[in-house]
Amino acid sequence: MMMKVFKLFPCLLVWSVLAWAQHGGGHEEVGGGHIPAHGPRPVHTPTAPAPENRKFQDKEGHPDAPHVHSDGKWIGHDTGRDDPNYHLYHPWEHGRFTGGFGRSHVYRLAGGNRERFWFGGFYFSVAAYDYNFCNDWLWDSDQIVIYEDPDHVGWYLAYNVRLGTYVHVMYLS
Repeated sequence: MMMKVFKLFPCLLVWSVLAWAQHGGGHEEVGGGHIPAHGPRPVHTPTAPAPENRKFQDKEGHPDAPHVHSDGKWIGHDTGRDDPNYHLYHPWEHGRFTGGFGRSHVYRLAGGNRERFWFGGFYFSVAAYDYNFCNDWLWDSDQIVIYEDPDHVGWYLAYNVRLGTYVHVMYLS
């Protein structure tokens, strides 16, 4: 009996190490079904306005788009309230989204494109500055989660569960 235990232990150890390596040790993965527990924290020390061709690929294998690490770090949400790319003259002109926010409210996209997409009777549009960050979204099937944007008045953040990326979106109706 003791011999069987000694033989089983190395097998379990190898399987554990392989599983840990496959997932990068559980740190800083992007996408693949991970849903952040909360939206980004407000930016208290903003950087300069975002440059036209900003890069977001912070590590090998991560997308070159705003994304969220599995440890909850929001990459790319760091320019603060005065970023002219997200300034609106009439915030909330179409009302406010009331469908529910955060990880307990996962929605499936039902159609559209970056200019106008919908789910569950709610319609949104992506911020023009973020258009290139959602080129690989599946507008008729991806799951998204909506978070409130703590810095950019009139905008929400739509997080794509499959990709781990997010874009600024405006509620239309």
